[in-house]
Amino acid sequence: MEDSIPNEMEQNIENELNTDENIPGTEHLNEPVANEDPITKLQDELEEQKDKYLRLMAEFDNFRRRTAKERLELIQTAGKDVIVSMLDLLDDCDRAEKQLQSSDDIAVQKEGVQLVFNKLRATMLAKGVKVMESIHEEFDVEKHEAITEIPAPSEHLKGKVIDDVIKGYYLNDKIIRFAKVVVGK
Repeated sequence: MEDSIPNEMEQNIENELNTDENIPGTEHLNEPVANEDPITKLQDELEEQKDKYLRLMAEFDNFRRRTAKERLELIQTAGKDVIVSMLDLLDDCDRAEKQLQSSDDIAVQKEGVQLVFNKLRATMLAKGVKVMESIHEEFDVEKHEAITEIPAPSEHLKGKVIDDVIKGYYLNDKIIRFAKVVVGK
C-alpha cells in the first residue's frame, strides 16, 4: 500500500504536466492571456483612435489649404486666356490709331477700323461670347430689361422689342448681360 500512494501522486503529477507523448501539448497556447487589464486595453484603443483622428484632421486641414490656394491661383489667372487674345486686338487698335493720324483718306480709315471691329467680334465669338438677338423678338423678362415702352409702329410689334439700347450677351449660352430694350405697346 505504501508503494501505491507515491505511484498515485506520480500519476497525478504526470497528468498535470501532460508528459504523455501521445497527447499534444497545445492546450494552454490557445487560451487568451488573462493577466491583461481591460482598462489598459481600452486606453490603448482610445489612444489609437485619437491618433487616427488627429491624422485625419491634419490631412483634411492640408487638403483645405491646398484647395484654397489652387482656387486663389485659378481666380487670379482666370482671365489670362481672354486677355492674351485681346492683346492682338490692342495692337491692331494702336496701328489703326497711327493710320488715322497719318492718313486723310476716309475710306481707308473706315476700312481699317471695320477690320479691327470684325477681329474683335471674331475673338469674342471664339471665346464663347455671343450677341443676344432681341429686335422683333417677344419681350422676355428673363433676357431683357425694358428701358421704356413706345407705341408700336405696327400691330404685330406689340409686346415685342423694337430697339436695343444696350445689347445683351451670352457666354457659353449663359446670359452675362441683359439687353436694355425699347418695347412696343
